[in-house]
Amino acid sequence: MASEAARAVEAVLMVADRPVELHLLAQLLEVSTDRVDELCAELLASYEAEERGFTLVKVAGGYRFQSHPDLAAYVERFVLEGQSSRLSAAALETLAIVAYKQPISRAQVSAIRGVDVDGVMRTLQQRGYIDETARDAGPGQAILFGTTELFLEKLGLDSLDDLPTLGDFVPDARVVEALEAGRRPDTRPEVAEVVEATTDDPPPADLGVVPGDGA
Repeated sequence: MASEAARAVEAVLMVADRPVELHLLAQLLEVSTDRVDELCAELLASYEAEERGFTLVKVAGGYRFQSHPDLAAYVERFVLEGQSSRLSAAALETLAIVAYKQPISRAQVSAIRGVDVDGVMRTLQQRGYIDETARDAGPGQAILFGTTELFLEKLGLDSLDDLPTLGDFVPDARVVEALEAGRRPDTRPEVAEVVEATTDDPPPADLGVVPGDGA
């Protein structure tokens, strides 16, 4: 049988509409933060052993309940049926820039993307993924933006330190050389093989671009 402290954690998380911070749970239960971590680990183990449809996760610096990843197809069908509120490719690209370069101004994001991002930035701010965090100390004191806790929640991250490194997405020197070789004659067989493999790759999957979400 679960202890009263474990049941208290469940009760609090059940009524919370956002992740509950570790120190707050410790304060409510009048125990140490290490004890809260132990209780949550015990609860998680029991849910997994019972193969429940939900699980306990640590995201955005706190704990919350969420549906089990194995059942994502059913949840997606329930949540997205008849809806088309996905972010456009432009919005996702802008959000990625803010996430990795924050704090950053609109002008800096525009410079990186090469297009005006005012509309996309407003969309991301309205949806709660980014917000104003500070002002630049330089001339004009431009508003600087950063990601929010909602951004961490949506990505299932505990902190920004959990973001994948950009190096994971940068092609190695051999691939870059091959792509460049595709624009000029090159008789080297090893380069030709990479060029052929690269150009034969299937087109990227549909990102579900929503019209009117910005360029």
